[in-house]
Amino acid sequence: MEKSRLQQQRPVAIWLYIGVGMLIVQVLLGGITRLTGSGLSITEWKPILGALPPMTEAAWQAAFDKYKEIAQYQYVNRHFTLADFKSIYFWEWLHRNWARFIGIVFAIPFIYFLIKKKIDRSMVQPMIILFLLGALQGAIGWLMVQSGLNMEDLYVSHIRLAVHFIAALILLCYTYWFALKLSTDKREIVKVPGMRKLNLWLLGILTLQLIFGAFMAGLHAALVANTWPDINGMWWPSTMFTQGSLLTDITHNAITIQFIHRGLAYLITILIVIWWWKASEAPGHSLLHRIRYLPLLLVLLQVMLGVLTLLGSQVRIPLLQGILHQGVGMLLLLSLVWTLYLSRNKAV
Repeated sequence: MEKSRLQQQRPVAIWLYIGVGMLIVQVLLGGITRLTGSGLSITEWKPILGALPPMTEAAWQAAFDKYKEIAQYQYVNRHFTLADFKSIYFWEWLHRNWARFIGIVFAIPFIYFLIKKKIDRSMVQPMIILFLLGALQGAIGWLMVQSGLNMEDLYVSHIRLAVHFIAALILLCYTYWFALKLSTDKREIVKVPGMRKLNLWLLGILTLQLIFGAFMAGLHAALVANTWPDINGMWWPSTMFTQGSLLTDITHNAITIQFIHRGLAYLITILIVIWWWKASEAPGHSLLHRIRYLPLLLVLLQVMLGVLTLLGSQVRIPLLQGILHQGVGMLLLLSLVWTLYLSRNKAV
């Protein structure tokens, strides 16, 4: 019975896993767009017509002239030639077009599966939610870009950047959870006392850490203190909690944000070590027992990449280390979603 269910749902599950892979690529493209300073190069929102880049030199010049009207060009990139502009335009264009491609990859197979009756009634509502989350993410992305299209701000709002990033991760995790439901043998789901609660706490703290990671990225906070394990020679920097209210400081003071980001990294590492120890109590034949090392290895790798990214942030944040840090962070998140699915003690 269970084997028959999994076999029947296999095509839909594969489609969803392809979507998970494409969403990971999209978030990484967003990271490259951010690290290369490309996010404000396209100053218009054209969901359909914007799929094509400028096709003539005159069209390229017109797009460049629009970019010249914002503060980022005036105060950061005034030295740019048209060729320089084309290089940053490419990454933003690719980021937007990959989003369009994801929409097509989700929509066409969805229609096919409906016609072929591969999608039962229980799947329809989650599918609708999935599409709505995707559409919402596009709107959030444009609101984020809009925050930098003026003569006052050099970059997009780091708060909106964090919202855009977390919304993408919610979409990613939702798609992954849906795929797990369609592809995981129910006999692999086990109950270990205290395991699910610890897993949920880890996901909550990791989400908070990812928000502060987005703040770090948006404020280029690695550049203000690129030493480790100390922070510019101090363990408790004197410039922390000096910018107004507590809420203002923890969301706008780069030093405070970096201090919190580091502290959360250490806390998560300790909690995952405890989680790994608890996971050893899972039945030896279970999938959960076999993959219990995955979150531990990923968090250790993530901490190492975070330190390397920080130490390499001398004039600018290094592209390769920054993208690897973001990518491993996503994999760590997905690994904890996977272990939560395998250790849940009720139907979800």
